[in-house]
This record gives sequence, C-alpha cells and structure tokens, in this order.
Amino acid sequence: MSEAFFAVVNPAAGGGKCGKLVGPALERLRTAGLSIEVAETDGEGHATSLVREAYGRGVRRFISVGGDGTACEIVNGLFPEASAGARPTVAFLPLGTGNSFLRDFTREGIEHTTAAVIAGRTQPCDILRMRHRDGVLYFINLLSVGFAADVAVLRHRRFKGYGELGYLASVFLTLVRLNRRPFPLRVEGEKEFDRRRCLFLSFNNSKFTGGKMMIAPNAHTNDGLIEYVRWGPIGRLGLIWNLPGLYTGSHIEHRLAESRGVRRIEFALDGAADVMVDGEVMSIQCETLDVLPSAVDVMV
Repeated sequence: MSEAFFAVVNPAAGGGKCGKLVGPALERLRTAGLSIEVAETDGEGHATSLVREAYGRGVRRFISVGGDGTACEIVNGLFPEASAGARPTVAFLPLGTGNSFLRDFTREGIEHTTAAVIAGRTQPCDILRMRHRDGVLYFINLLSVGFAADVAVLRHRRFKGYGELGYLASVFLTLVRLNRRPFPLRVEGEKEFDRRRCLFLSFNNSKFTGGKMMIAPNAHTNDGLIEYVRWGPIGRLGLIWNLPGLYTGSHIEHRLAESRGVRRIEFALDGAADVMVDGEVMSIQCETLDVLPSAVDVMV
C-alpha cells in the first residue's frame, strides 16, 4: 500500500485560478517532506477515473486540488470499492470557487488545510449515497432539489465563472420565476410519502453550500446522519424577507421549515429531476438515500 499522496488537480477550478496557484501549494507540502504524485484532470468525470485507478493500485491518501466538484468526483472514484477496504484519507487544497464543505471546519482556507496535511491531522467523515435509476452517486457535502438546484442549474448555464456574484444573480433570477412543487419522499419511520409542495429539499452531510449559505446548521459530518432540510411553499416576499437567514441558518426557524437527522430516505419521483450535488448539477431519478458512517478520514 502506497504511503504517498495522490493529488488530483482541476486546473480549470476557480476560473483557472487553481492551475496558476497549484505549483507553490504542492511545493510547500513537498518541502515539508511529503511524497506527492500529481495528476491533472482534463474534463468532467476525469478525476473519478484517475482516483479509481490509483485506489486499485494501492493508493489510500488523496489530495483534492480544486473545489467542491473536484472533491465529489474523488469520492465517486473511491466508492464503492473503499467500502470493503482500508478507510481512505482525503485532504484538500481549496483553490476552486465554492469550497463549501471546508467551511464547517475553517474560514482560513488553504493555510488551514495545508497545515492539517503537514501535521497529519484527520477526523472521520460520513459519505452519503444516492441510488438512482441509472446508478449510484456518492457525495460528501449535500444534494438539493427545488430552489437550490434551480439556482445551481441557472448558474451553470448562464453565470459559470462569475463566482459568488454569479451565484447571487442566479438566486434572484430564480426568485422571479419561483417554482414550488412536490418531490414525493418517505423518511425512515414514516408510513406515508410526503407529497406536499415545497420550495426546496436538501440532504446534507455538512452545513454550507454556495460558499457561505448555511442551509443545514444542525448538520455534522461524522454523526452517521443525513440532515434533512425542507422549506415549504413560501412566497416571493416571504423568501426575500427571509433570504438573509439562508446565510445564518436561521431560516430553519421559519414556520414552513423543517430540519432533522435521519438515516434513510425513499423517493417516489415520476421521472428525473434537476439536482445540485456538491456544487455540480445533473438530472437523475432519485430512488433511495442513505449514509455510510465514518467512511473516509478527512484532513482538516
């Protein structure tokens, strides 16, 4: 089993910032005595295949160099194989746009995570698993449907590369054409499927999304639970009035909001739905969601 780190670099992350800054960041780790093998991605899904190949030849320590999307691809390269083997370790050099997952641990960004890697500081972290009609998806941050996914899809199509400003523009444009609809699901322990209309549903391992939005203030990355957040069919004025609460976590105190920790969720969707997964967008027909407790060690 290799003791070296396998660094997966997304040079396009952060609007190209990652490709310019990765050299000095990795050199600092090498100067501290770490052995690092580096591979750059050249498109969507490449990080997953790179990690799957490296894991197959014995690598167990990985560095995600990019943003949330890069980390998500790495996780999907590790599983399901890592479920039956030694627990892998994932470190982060946050040079992407969002880096939402790391905000649960630090606001100091790359300085904090570099120090964690050099010190060998780790803690266990859960991984969430979504089974859908066409396969299985693993993620480390969150998956959302409804308003949050609508915002992410619009940002991806029209404002990609504009950073937080693009995210805010997407929020307000999505607000103009507000679409509140049902996403039928059944949470463990309940007999009936919940078919109520809602603004959004979010299934969280960590607290933040979109950089600074605290969608799931009660989420913990190693409690063995999915933090399920639901916001009912709030109107435009109500959403505008409560929008600052999405950044503080106080939105879950609204009378139409719900938040609780669960272990399993079943879906009864009629077809595929747009979802936002760790900052990336896709369309899938969700079937079941569960959690893999303490499935990886993260260096934070």
